[in-house]
Amino acid sequence: MKLIVEGMTCGRCVRAITTAIQRLDPSALVHVDLTTEEVCIDSPLDVNSAVKAIHDEGYSVVSILGDDAPSDTAPANQGSCCGTCHA
Repeated sequence: MKLIVEGMTCGRCVRAITTAIQRLDPSALVHVDLTTEEVCIDSPLDVNSAVKAIHDEGYSVVSILGDDAPSDTAPANQGSCCGTCHA
């Protein structure tokens, strides 16, 4: 899943989001791009759980991109992930 998250500015933010997701799924691969505000999560977690975990850390998920997005919020031509977390 790919999320757009506001409020991330540094390595501490990256660690906080990564840790929050990996508390729910220790095997989750999480890639955070501070420049684009994208968080890519490779995990079977449902999107609502991921959004709540990120919100609980104090960040705002402003968009859900790709196949995980509700049909009324998915931008056109967006893939389900940035591809960075897939080896």
